Amino acid sequence: MIAVWIAAFTFADIHHVTLNVTDPEAAIQFYTSRFECRRALFEGREPAIQAQDVWIFLNRVKKAPPSKVESAIWHIGWGAEDMPAEYKRQLALGTRFDTPITDISKLANTPGFYYAYVAGPNGELIELNTARHHRFGHLHLFSADPISAWTWYTNNLGMPTPRREPSREKRFYEGFQVGPAASFTNTGINVIIYPADRKYVSNRGRAIGEIGFRVQDLDTLLKDKKPTVLKKPHAFRGSRTLRAATIEGPDKIAIELVEPVNP
Repeated sequence: MIAVWIAAFTFADIHHVTLNVTDPEAAIQFYTSRFECRRALFEGREPAIQAQDVWIFLNRVKKAPPSKVESAIWHIGWGAEDMPAEYKRQLALGTRFDTPITDISKLANTPGFYYAYVAGPNGELIELNTARHHRFGHLHLFSADPISAWTWYTNNLGMPTPRREPSREKRFYEGFQVGPAASFTNTGINVIIYPADRKYVSNRGRAIGEIGFRVQDLDTLLKDKKPTVLKKPHAFRGSRTLRAATIEGPDKIAIELVEPVNP
């Protein structure tokens, strides 16, 4: 582990993903009818989605949010033990696909590995891919410099890291650049960072909005790491038990840091 910013704290947990939607109830129905997740009330009052230990919050917006992949967030993803069968099940449910089922066994170096992109109700991309589970399993990001972005997460949020820094070698698959790339796994969610040299916009207000990490000492992090603060500490979603601040991560990505408040 590198850059642990407080002795008793090893890494920040992934706490939530925020979706901006025109109809929260329709979004809840869509996700809970198609993926392994459930309807839940955040702190007993706010309708939301719970995918294992991760919350999916739904911000109501008046018009369809921007959904073109222009921010550093590419998509969120669920696993499927049998992708061909899951793909047929989704079609029977009326699920629309942005990309149909595709064999990427060579890229994954795993025989029989498939993926497909679901078109979410507000334009967000949701990947289904071959896995040993059918839960919410990954968050895929882009970066102009994936290794530097990975280093930012390890240095500022203390994310678990392998012993060796990821390779900076450029790699391509069928004309699409897939390396250099980096990843870390947190609360069972694999965060993958792929290369894309482009001018990024903030994810705030887009179909997939802020992502959030649970931390133990928000003030220490803000003081010691001195990140760019987009929103100062405040009650998180009106909570009496959580406070949060929004900071800017690599490639203009807005990240909410959520801290439990001592009673």
